[in-house]
Amino acid sequence: MPAAPADSALYRSLFGDDATARLFSDAAEIRAMLLVEGALARVQGALGLIPADAAAFIDRASREVMIDPAGLAAETRSNGVPVPALVDAFRKAMEAPAHAQYLHWGATSQDIMDTGLTLRLKQVITMWDQRLGDLLANLGNLARAHADLPMAARTYGQVATPTSFGAVVAGWGQPLIRHRARLAALAPQILIVSLGGAAGTLAAMGPQGPQVRADLARALNLGDPGQSWHAERDGMAGFAGWMAGVTATLGKMAEDLILLAQSGIGEVALAGAGASSTMPQKQNPVAPSVLVALARQSAGLAAIMQGAALHRQNRDGAAWFTEWLTLPQMCISTGAALALAVDLVPRIVPQPARMLAGVEDGLGLIHAEALSFALAGHMPRPEAQAAVKALCREAMATGQPLPALAGRDFPGQDWGAILSAEAQLGEAPAQARTFAAVALGD
Repeated sequence: MPAAPADSALYRSLFGDDATARLFSDAAEIRAMLLVEGALARVQGALGLIPADAAAFIDRASREVMIDPAGLAAETRSNGVPVPALVDAFRKAMEAPAHAQYLHWGATSQDIMDTGLTLRLKQVITMWDQRLGDLLANLGNLARAHADLPMAARTYGQVATPTSFGAVVAGWGQPLIRHRARLAALAPQILIVSLGGAAGTLAAMGPQGPQVRADLARALNLGDPGQSWHAERDGMAGFAGWMAGVTATLGKMAEDLILLAQSGIGEVALAGAGASSTMPQKQNPVAPSVLVALARQSAGLAAIMQGAALHRQNRDGAAWFTEWLTLPQMCISTGAALALAVDLVPRIVPQPARMLAGVEDGLGLIHAEALSFALAGHMPRPEAQAAVKALCREAMATGQPLPALAGRDFPGQDWGAILSAEAQLGEAPAQARTFAAVALGD
């Protein structure tokens, strides 16, 4: 097993997401940092902080120069950050010392790295929002199509009362609507420039520092935080919490699917399920199992990200390094989970006959609650509950259906019609249709 399965040629199609991973490659990071350096020079030149011709040269070069990540490795190991090596390599590649001296004017490594990160996260968030929209559409269609399909609800793993498959699907999707709204609210808090200089004071830029930061934000189409946030990692910690939440929601759906598809129940089938190397009859729920594993991994990584928010003083190398080790993997796993869920939902095929068998087991015990409330209209509820418990015991002992026993002891009601799955769905169909309307934008 490779150390990083998401980067493995063998495992990355199982656990990874190439579209997200590309934004966390060495090349993507260097390109983003170069764009930040170029934009910084451009706005500083416009404000007269550095010569305009030098600013234009640096800005143009930032979009043209090619720097090999491997060539920065030795200095990165010594310095703990790649920016000093990147700046040196950029200056050499420019071949214009008179202009190059104004590169990285008044900034610090963390400014360039954090702003480069937020540039890449902006692309990640845009992509994930689209995936959430696609996933909600798939779930909305599934919920609407099966809003009235009866199945057994289960609590503590035991049959409880009837529900509909559409309502179950709505339960998977409703949190995703909230997660999407949370992402929209969170994005402006993290898609911001970082520009504070050595200790977060912008002292090297003098009184123009705040204007440089504001102009840099506009140039990069990011937000201006109004201050340095070198040691303020609540935004990144909050983003990690969001990722843990959305993968947990997808993992809950996957846990349900594993149970619903298991042998002996088979209330859903998964088209394209995995094969066994030795048992020809098996169709393994591989995709749901991956979703559960990614959710568990994300929960653990989110805890590490909360610890990484503990920066000592104005900058903390250990805390920052911890974030580097954790955030990219969380993003790749979250991207993988979203992409996998979008692909999985259209492959969920409910099995109505098996679902009905889970409701109508021959004894009708699933209707015990409905019978007790029906009887409570004619006698005190404790007496009704005691009577139904006694009838349930008799049904299990004799094999006689609960509706038949109710008709014997409490005649005058059409218990067969009252104690039916269709009659006991309650709000389940409405819940499914309400969710579908929101998810589909109706």
